[in-house]
Amino acid sequence: MKRIEWLLARKEETVLNVFKLKSMIQEEDSLAILMYGSPDPDAVASAMALREIINQTKPLAKCIFVATEPVVRYQNAEFIGEMKVEIRMLDGIDLKAFRLIAVVDAQPTFFGEMLGGIKPQIVLDHHPCKTVWHASLADVRPDYGALSTIMTEYLLAARVKIPKRLYTALLYGIRSDTNNFERDASLEDIGAYYLNFMRANRQLIRRIELNQIPDRFLKYYDYAYHHKRRYRDRVICFLGAVESADVCVQVADFHLRIINVYYVIIAGIVKDRLIIVFRGDGYRQDCGSIAIKAFGDIGSAGGHRSAARVEIPIETLRTALENDISAEAVDRFLVQRLRRRKKAEADPNR
Repeated sequence: MKRIEWLLARKEETVLNVFKLKSMIQEEDSLAILMYGSPDPDAVASAMALREIINQTKPLAKCIFVATEPVVRYQNAEFIGEMKVEIRMLDGIDLKAFRLIAVVDAQPTFFGEMLGGIKPQIVLDHHPCKTVWHASLADVRPDYGALSTIMTEYLLAARVKIPKRLYTALLYGIRSDTNNFERDASLEDIGAYYLNFMRANRQLIRRIELNQIPDRFLKYYDYAYHHKRRYRDRVICFLGAVESADVCVQVADFHLRIINVYYVIIAGIVKDRLIIVFRGDGYRQDCGSIAIKAFGDIGSAGGHRSAARVEIPIETLRTALENDISAEAVDRFLVQRLRRRKKAEADPNR
C-alpha cells in the first residue's frame, strides 16, 4: 500500500501542479467548482478532492459546487446525498462573487456562452482537448480512465488527510467512469482504485449500484425492444423525445449486455438537442472515432473507444432533415450518417 501511495504521489507533473495550485490560494478565499451537464460520480468526487486540498492548505471562506444540469440518474442522486454534497445550478449563480473558478471533468469550451465571458483559472479533466483554451492551472490527461485517479494523485502529493467519505467518493468515481475497468484505463487508474478500495465504504457503494433503473424508464426499454434496428452485432435506435440524456445511456448500456451485441447507438431528443450515445466493447469498434467521423461536422462529438456521445442542436437537425424530425426521418439520418462514415473509411482518397 505504501509503495502504491509513493508511486502515485511522486509523478513530477502532479507535484508541480499541486505546488501551483497551493500558490494560487489566498487567505479566506472563495471558490466555485463547475461541472458540465448532470453531475456524475467522477466529477463530484473530483470536486470534493479539489475542495479538500484547498481547505487543508488555507481554509476557504466560501465554496460551492455548480452544474449546468440537475442530477437525473437515481444512483448519482443517492451518491451525492450520501456524500453530503449540495450542487447548485449555474443559471442561479453569480460567478463574479468568487475569486477562483475551477472546472472539473470538463473544459471551458464545453460551456459555450454559459460562463458569460468568465475564464476559469483551474481546469482538471481527462477528456481529449478539441479546441484551444487557456487556464493558469490546466491539467488534462486523456490517457486516464477517470479524473478521480488524477485527484487521488493530487491528494497524495499535497500530503493532506483524506477522509473515508472522500476515499469512497473517489473509488466510486473510478468505478463508474471506467465501468469497472471495462472501458479504457491506465495503470494509474488501477493503482488509485486499489488504494481507495482498501479505505472506502464499499458496502455503501454496493447498495448504490444495486439501485439502477427507475420505474419510469421501463417504457424506453420497451420502446427500444420493439423499434430497434439490428445489423449483425450492432443495435441502433432512436427513442424520440426523452426526459434526459441518461435515458439513452442506460438503454445503451442494457443492450450491450445482450449476447452477440458489441456496438450500440441510442439517440433521443432532450430539450433542444439530439443526443446520440455510443457504447461498445472497446475491442471491435472505436466509439469515439466513429462518433467524430459520422457526426463531428454537424454537432459536438467525442469520447473513448468504448463510450462516446454526440450533441446536435435541434435547429441544425431540422435543417439537415428539411424540417422533418419524425422518428422515421431521424432513424434514416442515423443510419445514413454511419454508412457514410464507413464509405469514407473504405475510400482513402475521398
